[in-house]
Amino acid sequence: MVGYRLLIAVVLGLCLMLADSRLAAMAQLRAWLTLVVTPIQWAADLPAQGLGWVSDSLAHRNALLEENRELKAQALRLAERVQRMSAISAENVRLRELLSAAHETDERSILGELIGLDYDPFTQRIVINRGRQDGVYPGQPVIDASGLMGQVISVSAYTSRVLLIADTSHAVPVQVNRNGLRFIAQGTGRPDALKLMHVPETADLEVGDLLVTSGLGGRFPFGHPVATISEIRHDPGEPFLQVLAKPKAHLDRSRYVLLLFHTLKGSDPAELVNPSLEPLAPVDTSIDPDDDPDAAAEAANEEPDNG
Repeated sequence: MVGYRLLIAVVLGLCLMLADSRLAAMAQLRAWLTLVVTPIQWAADLPAQGLGWVSDSLAHRNALLEENRELKAQALRLAERVQRMSAISAENVRLRELLSAAHETDERSILGELIGLDYDPFTQRIVINRGRQDGVYPGQPVIDASGLMGQVISVSAYTSRVLLIADTSHAVPVQVNRNGLRFIAQGTGRPDALKLMHVPETADLEVGDLLVTSGLGGRFPFGHPVATISEIRHDPGEPFLQVLAKPKAHLDRSRYVLLLFHTLKGSDPAELVNPSLEPLAPVDTSIDPDDDPDAAAEAANEEPDNG
C-alpha cells in the first residue's frame, strides 16, 4: 500500500514538472501563489522578528548600562585623582615655601610633620613626628614657612609636643622691625591673635608693623617673623595700650614645620614659658675662705690702693 502511494506521488510530481516546463499557465499560477503566500510568510515571521528585535534591544540596553557604569566608575576614579593631585600640588607649594624658609635661616633644621592635636580647648598645642631619636630637645624653636610657631615642651622617643605661641602660657620677646622697640608678645588662646604686654602710651607703633623675634633670652634666634600688629587701643583709665597682633605662622593650618637647632640643650624646661626679663643679679667675685684659704689669706695681706 505504501509503495502504491509513493508511486502515485512520483508520477504526479513528474507530471507537474513536465507541465511547469511546457505550459505557460503554470508560471502564472506560481506567480499568483507567490503573491498570496508572501504576506502569510511575512505575518508568520513577525513573532520571530519581534522576539529578535526585543532580544537585540535588551542586549544593547544591557551593554549601554554596563558601559555607563564603567564610565561612571572611571569618572569617579579620575575625580579622586584630580582631588589628590590638587592636594599634592598644594602640599608641594607649602613644602617649597618651607624649603625657602629653611634656606633663609642660618640655623640647622629638620622637617617635622603634624600628627596630632591637643583637644583641650584652653590650650594651643600640637604633636609632631620628630623626637629624641632625631635630636629634638625641650625648648627647641619651631617655625613654618611664614613665621614662628612655638617651641618644643616635651619629647619622647619618636614624637614631640609643641607649645604654640598662641597659648596663654607662652610669651616670646619680640621687637618692632621698623624701629627696634622691644616687647613681650603673649598668647591669647586664639590662633589669630597675640597681645603685647605693658606697652606705654608713647610707644611708636602702627597697625601693620611687623614683629620679629628679638633674640633676647637666647630661646629664639633673632629675626624670625612673629606677628603683624592688627589693633592698637587705649582704654580710659588703663596705664598701657592694648595692642593685638596677628601671628604670621599659620598656627591652625600648617602641616609641616621646621625645628631649628638653636637653643642650648639642657636648658631648664621651667624656663620655656613666660620668660623673665629681669636683669641678672651681680656676680659675687669675693673669695670664700672655706674654698681656698691660701687665696683668702693672700687677698687679706694686700694693702688697699688709696690712690
